[in-house]
Amino acid sequence: MLIVISPAKSLDYKTPPITTTYTLPDMLDESEKLLPKLRKMKPKELSELMGISANLGQLNYDRFQTWHQPFTPENAKQAVLAFNGDVFQGLEADTLSEEQLLKLQTKLRILSGLYGVLRPLDLMQPYRLEMGTKLKVQRSSNLYAFWKKKITSKVQEAIDESGSNVLLNLASNEYYKSIDTKKLDAEIVTPQFKDMKNGKYKMISFFAKKARGLMTRFIVENDIDNVDDLQTFDSEGYVFNPRLSKPGNPVFTRG
Repeated sequence: MLIVISPAKSLDYKTPPITTTYTLPDMLDESEKLLPKLRKMKPKELSELMGISANLGQLNYDRFQTWHQPFTPENAKQAVLAFNGDVFQGLEADTLSEEQLLKLQTKLRILSGLYGVLRPLDLMQPYRLEMGTKLKVQRSSNLYAFWKKKITSKVQEAIDESGSNVLLNLASNEYYKSIDTKKLDAEIVTPQFKDMKNGKYKMISFFAKKARGLMTRFIVENDIDNVDDLQTFDSEGYVFNPRLSKPGNPVFTRG
């Protein structure tokens, strides 16, 4: 079983990593192709392109100017420990054991607008570049066109190495669309997480994102390898809801 998740906008480069083990991203040469265009843009242009504040425009301008290879533990950090959004707060990778981190390395891929696909322990320098950003690069009209074939190939490779043909999609639609699922040889499973609100089960963004991280951790902690065993997921009060579930779309509810 291979899990895919989205990256996060918020990053943590202050907390020392809990492990010295690291790998390097597979597609840094492709990342390099994006940098010339991004480096030419002024902070204001980055703000407009990404729909972010002037301060964030300046921050990411500075990040793109200083981004450089080679990546080392001194100038980069393992991706799963650097990302700090809702999904990653659910995952809490910084409390996993070394053995569990190595297991996560084989089971998880993080989709990225700058790096394409990241393994958990791949070193990553800070950035912000969402997959939906309308950035024209070389002959590609946007990042989807630039990355789709490359990401799909890497995801299939990881599925094959996992020994199972299941892709567990815990990514947002923005990032999931970067995979050409028609070209994948895999069974795709997309869980949903819903909380009770005003007498109905609804998907509440913050809770659903955190639940994606909780499920990723649950899979690693419990050695989950097949789809049926996902139904045992019970972190933070969620339970499998057979009434709302459909084949390929298990639903977990709370409350």
